Amino acid sequence: MESNQQQLSTETAARLVNWDFAAATAATLVAPGPKMTRREIQAAVEDLRRLADEAVTHVHRITGLDAAENLRDSQVLIVDRASWAKANSQSFAALMTPMLEHLAKTRPEAVNSTNTAVAGTLTGAELGAVLAFLASKVLGQYDPFAALASDNPAKRAGRLLLVAPNIISTEQELNVDPSDFRLWVCLHEQTHRVQFAAAPWLRDHMLEQIGALSNGLMDKAQGLPERINQLAKQLSAAAGTGKQEPAANGVPARQTDVLTLLQDPEDKARLSHITAVMSLLEGHANVVMDAVDASIIPSVKTIRRRFSDRGANRGWLDKFFRRVMGLDAKMRQYADGSKFVRAVVDKSGMAGFNRVWERAENLPSEAEIHNPDLWIQRMGL
Repeated sequence: MESNQQQLSTETAARLVNWDFAAATAATLVAPGPKMTRREIQAAVEDLRRLADEAVTHVHRITGLDAAENLRDSQVLIVDRASWAKANSQSFAALMTPMLEHLAKTRPEAVNSTNTAVAGTLTGAELGAVLAFLASKVLGQYDPFAALASDNPAKRAGRLLLVAPNIISTEQELNVDPSDFRLWVCLHEQTHRVQFAAAPWLRDHMLEQIGALSNGLMDKAQGLPERINQLAKQLSAAAGTGKQEPAANGVPARQTDVLTLLQDPEDKARLSHITAVMSLLEGHANVVMDAVDASIIPSVKTIRRRFSDRGANRGWLDKFFRRVMGLDAKMRQYADGSKFVRAVVDKSGMAGFNRVWERAENLPSEAEIHNPDLWIQRMGL
């Protein structure tokens, strides 16, 4: 009887979000990217593969993480925009399916067959629109959850996706040296790959935290389609937006629309922890990215300046969508995490900072991200 209920919950959960429709919608909506000949595309792909390999050597030297010497449990893929969107729809499905099964099992009245098909299609369409927007912006992404996808026969630990059209269009927009810019981007993304290799427990830890948070939110859900849609956007953007509340205890308040999702202190604590981990990962990658000098990337100063200026000169529509998708919050995570990493390295050296990868208990809290001395003291450095 229990196995039949589990099967029913699984089948119902599969209808709550039409993941295939999300990927198809994204592929339809997103522009293909800059026009290039087949030979130019092939040359760009080969160049990105070469520079991605080269970047690992620099990440190893800068971080001192020996995990960079053996990354055979993950892979590097050079993809177009539609392929990036499809890959992310697969990862979102893997992340959200346990939560949706939990919802179908604990609240079957909310997911009866008369509304799940319609809700699933609508949510798939909305998620597809989100993915289409992001697919034209993301330069690269390390996906630690790729092995969870049902159609991934390799079952590798993760995959690094380098979105060639976006990298090429950005380097053209900035008018910078292509090889220098590509290596600069690869440094950031390969750092994420090394992080998860150095901390093999980190993926399961994040899964546990995301699952607990998602289940808690679903248990309190009032409107199923709206709640699932909000969760999908949270996963795709990694943060929310809205009016800021005053800071408390050194931790900037979270956006108000995220707070409306949270109903108890446990949920708030989990979201705070996830935010701290994301800040750490992004900040560390940015520090590595900025650690190279002109001997490695001759035009690195020009790239940094023009890339920074590019963000300030976005049009109002692009800024609006970035705010709605939470990309502004993600950029604040980069800045907060970078300050934390630099502060710890300055006081305790890279070896001291690298204790963060030893176990989950060593991860900084959100308060420690904003006050690195607290983490340094806790670690006894």
